[in-house]
Order: sequence, then C-alpha cells, then structure tokens
Amino acid sequence: MLEQWFEGKVALVTGGADGIGREAALLFARRGGMVAVADVNSDAGEQTCEMITAEHGTSAFFHTDVASKDSVARFVSGAVDRFGRIDVAFNNAGITDPRDDSWDDAAFERTLAINLAGVNQCMKEQIPHMLRSGGGAIVNTSSIHGFIANPALFLPAYTASKHAVIGLTKAVALQYAKDNMRVNALCPGVTATAMIRQTMDRDEAARKMIEGHAPIGRVADPREVAEAAIWLASGAASFITGHALVVDGGFLAQ
Repeated sequence: MLEQWFEGKVALVTGGADGIGREAALLFARRGGMVAVADVNSDAGEQTCEMITAEHGTSAFFHTDVASKDSVARFVSGAVDRFGRIDVAFNNAGITDPRDDSWDDAAFERTLAINLAGVNQCMKEQIPHMLRSGGGAIVNTSSIHGFIANPALFLPAYTASKHAVIGLTKAVALQYAKDNMRVNALCPGVTATAMIRQTMDRDEAARKMIEGHAPIGRVADPREVAEAAIWLASGAASFITGHALVVDGGFLAQ
C-alpha cells in the first residue's frame, strides 16, 4: 500500500505527457493527489490523464506552452478553477534543441524560453495561490548538466538553462523560506525517455555508451527519477529547501 502523501492535495505537473513528467503525474495520483497535467502535446497529455482515471485517480489536462506567459497563466488559473487550490508543483517541461550544438541563436532563445523562463513563469503564477492555501512545495527539473558541461556534446543553451534553473530555485527558496514554501531542484542523469530509448535501439555503439554513462551501469527508468521528485514534494522532505537533488547513478561522483 502506497503512502498517501498527497491525500486531499492538488499537484501541478508540466511536461506531463511522457517520460519523467508522466510518471510523476501517475505517482502523485497513486499517492492520493489530484493532478493537473500540462503539456504542448495534447494527445499524449490526455493519455496520461486517461491512465490516471484507469487507476481511479483524479486529474485534468491543460494544453500549455510554458514559453508563453499567457498560456502558463491560463494553466494555473484553470487548475485552481478545477481543483480549488495548489499545494504542489513539478515544473518539469524542458527541451534539448537539435540546433543547439551549432550555437544557433534561435535554438538558444527557444531553449531558455522553455527551460528557464518557463520555470520562472510557472513559479510566479503558482506561488501566490500556494501562499493563500498556507504554503506548498515546488520541484523544478534541472539536470546533471546544471553542474557540469557535457564533454562529448556542445550544448551551450541547454547547459546554461539547467545551471540557471538551480540558481533560480535557490533564490526563490530563500525568498519564501519563512512562508511555509519549499522550492527544490531535481537533477537527473541519463534517463530512458522515448528519445534515449530510440537512440539505444537504433545504434548498438550508442547503446553501450549510454549504458556505461553512469557507474551504476545502466540508465535511469523515468519512474525512478519521478519517485525522487515526488519525495521532494512530500512532507517526508519537510526540512529540505533550496537543494539540488542529483539522481544520476553516481555519474557526478566520478
């Protein structure tokens, strides 16, 4: 029997259409929460909600582009209209732009608009509602590349955005530390998202390289990373704020 960490609470998840976001949405619901799922992919986002419904959970989908202030505002206000409050937010939506390795200006602007400005805008909209409910917990997705640069790939925009998410998280955590608000960052290593699985299935050499990336000898399952996210968001992590939790199979320990 799963602990009902989020009984009677409302959780918002961006990037909830697949991967870590989908697994987190499912876990929030399994642990008693009502879940507002946001993504630009409406079909897959609706599917996440259908999966929650099939397990007798409660959720609603909101088509959301986190790079748009208006879209984020509609998502957050819509979630409050639907569920009455916000207790938890997992700001997980993010991208890697394929043009990033060529130092492309459009790729840089798009990556920061989604990975950094999107997280910032989500928190600006979420926190006032959380404060009215007496506080809450936010988890923002960064990456191990919030600590290092990738020695094999030149990804300036992605690396800059993920470093900045950690700094933003710390600043907001300190600003609201006395208001019963906790704000933390999640920093995954290589995770078996759809894109990573496709690469591993297509190229044997790439599969071996990816599997050998972490000392643990494999990539993370999205649910393993999602478990860390919802733990940070739960009362079990009640004295943790301003922290960047690494979930990387030992990679940064090397």
